[in-house]
Amino acid sequence: MFIQTESTPNPATLKFLPGQSVLDAGTADFPTGDTAGDSPLAQRIFAVDGVAAVFFGTDFVTVTKEEPVAWDHIKPAILGAIMEHYQSGQPVMVGEAANVGHAAHDGPDGEIVGQIKELLDTRVRPAVAQDGGDITFHGFDRGIVYLHMQGACAGCPSSTLTLKMGIENLLRHYIPEVVEVRPVAV
Repeated sequence: MFIQTESTPNPATLKFLPGQSVLDAGTADFPTGDTAGDSPLAQRIFAVDGVAAVFFGTDFVTVTKEEPVAWDHIKPAILGAIMEHYQSGQPVMVGEAANVGHAAHDGPDGEIVGQIKELLDTRVRPAVAQDGGDITFHGFDRGIVYLHMQGACAGCPSSTLTLKMGIENLLRHYIPEVVEVRPVAV
C-alpha cells in the first residue's frame, strides 16, 4: 500500500491519500480524540502523540497536529497507523457517523437556503475538499449565512479570507439577500 501526502493551506494540517475509499459518502469530523469512538481508524491516528484532530473525506484523511510538534516527527507514525488499519480489515467507521451535508432549515427563507446549499455543493465544497476540508451550511438569519468549517479548513490561517473574499462574494453575487458569511463552531 502506498499512501500519498499533500500539504494543505493550513500548515498544521496534512492530507493523506491512501489510494482507496475512506468513506462511501459524506465526511466525518473528529475535532478531538474523545470524539473518535465510532472510528477504529481515527482511534489509531489519535494514538500517535501530537495529533490534535482527524477528518475523513471519501478518498482522503486529513490530520491536524498540535502546535509545537513537527511533521517530520509524527508523519511516519501516522502513515504507519493508516497502513496498519487498512491491513487489519477493520471498517473505517462503526455505525453511521458520516456527515452527508448541510443542516436542515425550515422557514420562510427556504428558497434562498436551497440556492445557498446548491452553490456550496457545486462551487465551494469540491474546491475545499481538494484542500482536505469541508464547509457545510449551518444556518441563515437576516441575510447572514452561517457555515461550519471542518478538516483542514478549521483553524486555517486563510479561512477568514476564504470565507470573506471567496464564499461571501460568490453567494452575494448570485443571491442578493445574502449580506454576510460567518463561521460557526459546532
